[in-house]
Amino acid sequence: MAAYDLEEQEQLATLKAWWKDNGKQVVATAVLAVVVVAGWLGWNNYQRSQAAQASNLYDAVQKTAAAGDLKLVRESAGAVLEQFPRTTYAAMAALVSAKAHFQGGDLKTAHAQLAWVAENAKDEALQDIARLRLASVMLDEKAHDDALKLLDAKHGAAFDAQYLATRGDILVAQGKKEEAGNAYKAALEKADAKDAGQRAYIQLRLDALGTAK
Repeated sequence: MAAYDLEEQEQLATLKAWWKDNGKQVVATAVLAVVVVAGWLGWNNYQRSQAAQASNLYDAVQKTAAAGDLKLVRESAGAVLEQFPRTTYAAMAALVSAKAHFQGGDLKTAHAQLAWVAENAKDEALQDIARLRLASVMLDEKAHDDALKLLDAKHGAAFDAQYLATRGDILVAQGKKEEAGNAYKAALEKADAKDAGQRAYIQLRLDALGTAK
């Protein structure tokens, strides 16, 4: 029994010595771990709260757009962009606002909203959509050269046909029928074979030029 007691005392002495040398580091590491976990949980809660608030504001943008109230659309979209500019909701709100203002004949506001998305959206697909729509706004503004430059921007392959078709529309407006025809033909080659509506639109534009072969 004494041998066991002596062994336990030796183990205890060893433990005390180890704790003396390493105890502060162990405590510091444990405290740091608690702080990191607490910070991570706090950040996640903050992000969820921000997303919920941005979502509510985005819903307001959609409702005011559906009601056709451009003043409220502009104000509610502005609130999302001002308070939550780094969220996807901000880009989507600006796209909804731009569409409403374009349909309402306010090209200046539509242009500004789309330019913001093209420059600031975190989602590349939303940037592609914004540039495509902005080119159409520029077409109505008769800013043809700027619109063509915008369409030269790198974009996802899924948008190739739409970019080429819009390029064709702009070239038609410039009176460059042959170049427009080539753009429409290229758009048809890129168009999804299953998207009958898109292909029909492009073919209609091409037929209108009388250059289809």
